Amino acid sequence: MATFEDFQKLDIRVGEVVKAEGFEKARRPAYKLWVDFGEDIGVKKSSAQITECYSAEQLVGKQVLGIVNFPPRQVADFISEVLILGTYSKQGVVLIQPDQKVEKGDKLG
Repeated sequence: MATFEDFQKLDIRVGEVVKAEGFEKARRPAYKLWVDFGEDIGVKKSSAQITECYSAEQLVGKQVLGIVNFPPRQVADFISEVLILGTYSKQGVVLIQPDQKVEKGDKLG
C-alpha cells in the first residue's frame, strides 16, 4: 500500500501544452506533446496516449497536470520527460485539468 510520504515524493505541476503532433512511431496511438511548466521547470516533452478524446489542435493552449520528477523514458525515437495525468474512462483517456486558469508551474498540494 502506498503511503502519504510516497505521494509527497511526486512533483505534480500544472503545465500548458504549447505544441502537439501525431506520434506515428509509437506502438499505440499517441501524441508528442511539448508542455510549458513555467519559468523554473521550462518546456518538457511527453508522449501521451490521448488520441481517442482529443485532436492535436484541441490540446494546444490546454492546461494539464503532469508528474515532472519521473526519470525520462524513451518511447520509440522520442524522449518523454513528464507523465501527463488522465483518467482511463469509457471514451478513452481524459486529461486531469484545473477547473480555473492557474499559473504554469503551480504545484498540486
